[in-house]
Amino acid sequence: MKRNCLIAAAALWVAHAASAQDSLLWSEEFESGAQPDERIWTYDIGFGVNGWGNRELQYYTDEPENVSIEDGMLHIRAVSHPSGRPFTSGRIKTEDKLTILYGTIEARIKVPDLADGLWPAFWTLGNNFSEVGWPMCGELDIMEMGNSAAISDGVINRRVGSTAHWDNAGEYANFGQYLDAPADLS
Repeated sequence: MKRNCLIAAAALWVAHAASAQDSLLWSEEFESGAQPDERIWTYDIGFGVNGWGNRELQYYTDEPENVSIEDGMLHIRAVSHPSGRPFTSGRIKTEDKLTILYGTIEARIKVPDLADGLWPAFWTLGNNFSEVGWPMCGELDIMEMGNSAAISDGVINRRVGSTAHWDNAGEYANFGQYLDAPADLS
C-alpha cells in the first residue's frame, strides 16, 4: 500500500481512524529548538524545473530566515532579496522519515495576507514520489490558498481549497473543492 509523507508548515496531529477514541499516534508541537527536528523533517532545497511544477519564483532553502521555530510555532517565510537575487522560502517534508497509511491529520495554520502573490499550502504526497513521480504517487492538498482564480474573483484572502491529484490509467486526474469564507482568513 502507498503511504503518504507530509509536506507541512504547521503543527500536526495524527490519529488512527479505526480507533473508537481516535488515539493520538504522533504530534509535532514545535516547542523546542530553532529548526524542525531533523529526525522527522527534511528540506526541499533548490529551484525545481518549471518552479517545482507551479511556476514558483522562489528558491527553497534551509536558512533560518526562511524556516525557523519561534515561540512554539513553525515559521516559513518568503523573503524578497535586493540586487536581483531570487525570492527565497522554505519547504519541509517527512519523506522517508514519517509515513501515515490511515488516520486523521490536523493542523493549526496561520496564513499571511496573500495580496502579494503568496501561495501557502499544506499537503501530502505518496512516499513513493521519488520512485514514480507525480501524479502517480498521488497528492492530497489539505489546505491551499492564493490561486489565480481567487485573485481574479477578488477573494484571495477568503478562498481555501482542497484537491486530490492522482494518475488514472496513465492520465492525470483530480478532484477539488473550495470554500469562500465570509471573513478574511489572514
